[in-house]
Amino acid sequence: MHGNTIMYISYLRVGRLLYYSLALFIFEAWFYWIKLEKAYTLQMIPWILFWAWSFMFSFIHIFLVLADGWSRFQNYKRAKDQFFIHGFNKRIANHYIGSKCQRMAAEVAAEELGMGDEVKKHYASMGVKWYHYVPYFMIKEPLFLIKKKFWSRTFLEKAYTPKFDYSKMDFAIQ
Repeated sequence: MHGNTIMYISYLRVGRLLYYSLALFIFEAWFYWIKLEKAYTLQMIPWILFWAWSFMFSFIHIFLVLADGWSRFQNYKRAKDQFFIHGFNKRIANHYIGSKCQRMAAEVAAEELGMGDEVKKHYASMGVKWYHYVPYFMIKEPLFLIKKKFWSRTFLEKAYTPKFDYSKMDFAIQ
């Protein structure tokens, strides 16, 4: 497989839960838009406000999900380099333990290097369950929305350029 194809597959694997929700938000925005148009046509002010708020909620989430997916892909590339250089390391895995999407980024990176089971076992030993979708920081810090760290780490992760061309190595997904 060509190197770019492998990267696209990895990108989709890393963000698969996010892209399912992206499809849902696109469908919701479309549905709410239809309802908003109907309410506007009938000049039903309370319903206009309700459907406008609903539409904006879904529409904005489309872009948030895309930004989150891009950020998780940056996590994946960084984790893959870290695991490749250092092998399985609990400290590296723990850096990505905070949310389901970050764990998925680390797990995909580790799987592609042949150490996915070690990362999954480590997360299980740390008490992480398959149904832990809500990021831990949201539970610990209810005012997370006003924290700069939340916005930068969730949606604005810095671009990361991998140090190695994994498509030319034997263990890369073929």
